[in-house]
Amino acid sequence: MPARVLDRSGGGPLWRQLQDDLVGRLRSGEFTLGFPGELRLVRDYGVSRHTVRQALQRLRADGLVLAERGRQPRVAPAADVVQPLDTLYSLFASVEAAGLEQRSAVRVLDTRADGVVADQLGLEGSTPLLHLERLRLAGGEPLAIDRAWLPADLAGPLVDADFTRTSLYAVLAERTGVRLDHSRETIKAVVPTAAERALLRCGPDVACLSIHRLGLAGGRPVEWRHTLVRGDRYAVTTESKVSR
Repeated sequence: MPARVLDRSGGGPLWRQLQDDLVGRLRSGEFTLGFPGELRLVRDYGVSRHTVRQALQRLRADGLVLAERGRQPRVAPAADVVQPLDTLYSLFASVEAAGLEQRSAVRVLDTRADGVVADQLGLEGSTPLLHLERLRLAGGEPLAIDRAWLPADLAGPLVDADFTRTSLYAVLAERTGVRLDHSRETIKAVVPTAAERALLRCGPDVACLSIHRLGLAGGRPVEWRHTLVRGDRYAVTTESKVSR
């Protein structure tokens, strides 16, 4: 006899009812000690394994559960860092605001030419660029791989800066007087490479967000940045008014 009862008299698809019931149980904190496996859900709800997998697929798509075929489903952990989209933000400031220690392992800090990046900044392909690549850590654990390029004629004074525990934007303002006042971003979900997974120390069930940003100061493009951030530790949020 199933422990949980679903409406089989036309109350909607069983997978949808199962999904809704599991969402309610998740929000009530019922699964703090572990999420039930597929066979347990089959037994508890008296439904087929196919129905269970349909419900889990939707929960996974909504970011509530981590569920892979052949693996025990898990409740998705809450993001450590939540960033609003309606402000020009610094990842450094976002990590600090979350109450986590911010630290970076600087992998590259030099001057080089990059035709693809120069084009994004509206510059000639041979223009020297300051390039800064960091592994960003929050609370001592990897959060993101962060790569930034700035015109060397502007950002040259940053080439000997220590970015272990400081913000690029703070150093840029301090040494050059330049402050970003506008940005354009593109965010998409991606599957990280094996090398990126190793660097970020994330498992095969963790996706990442790929963020490309063009930063401007007084209308001039001064930064092109690519950040690959762990999707299980970082979330973006936005607030909008509904026009009537």
